[in-house]
Amino acid sequence: MHPATKYEPGAETPGSAQRVGLARAISKMGHCSRSQAAALIAAGRVRLNGAVRRNVEAPVRLGQDKIKVDGREIRAAEKAYWMLNKPRGVVTTTSDEKGRATVYDCIGEAGAWLAPVGRLDKASEGLLLLTNDSEWAARVLDPEAHVAKTYHVKIAALADEALLKALRRGVRDGADFLRAERVSELRRGERNSWLEIVLHEGKNRQIRRMLESLGVEVLRLVRVAIGTLELGDLAKGESRKLSATEKAAVETWKRPR
Repeated sequence: MHPATKYEPGAETPGSAQRVGLARAISKMGHCSRSQAAALIAAGRVRLNGAVRRNVEAPVRLGQDKIKVDGREIRAAEKAYWMLNKPRGVVTTTSDEKGRATVYDCIGEAGAWLAPVGRLDKASEGLLLLTNDSEWAARVLDPEAHVAKTYHVKIAALADEALLKALRRGVRDGADFLRAERVSELRRGERNSWLEIVLHEGKNRQIRRMLESLGVEVLRLVRVAIGTLELGDLAKGESRKLSATEKAAVETWKRPR
């Protein structure tokens, strides 16, 4: 196959090595993100089997072909699975043009390149998963898996049954219909309530948008669980590896119809 030819999934014969595009191969091997890999390829810093390749889709036989970046051969990194208690004000990105702290400032000790599994916006906090295993991440993010995501949300109002019913019933925001799978009040003060909201969807800023459309201000938003993985007592800004049991639990997340 000519190096400039785009690889089409399914082109390999049974038993042959899996083939993916060059940028994806570098990402799957845990060297960097796919976008970072694309930049390295465009800059002529990547060699595939000894030849410089500038095509991000140049086909690679995983486990067989040799890839070098800046003259050094890269090898598949050991699969890593981490959880982070993301602090408020930290952005979920590799780098930030405004110089704000990123989640990578919290996980520097992890060693291998890790990608966030989904996102938490800057103002949100709590459980964020990170991995260099793209297949595992896809299971978490697969909308067909209906993985429950649990949030504790402080609102600038005292919750009543009408608000809870409205969140369960759902609201229209632009082209999106947004609803909570489950919602209940955890506790209340004189002017504020804490809600527990469970989502099976993952639309951008979904909880904030739902509450804003109902005229309710969000004061804090903390993700406390993804599926069966709970934040627990992990300190804010701290991270840890998942146990083998926690990692394997992802396989049970496919909810029966």
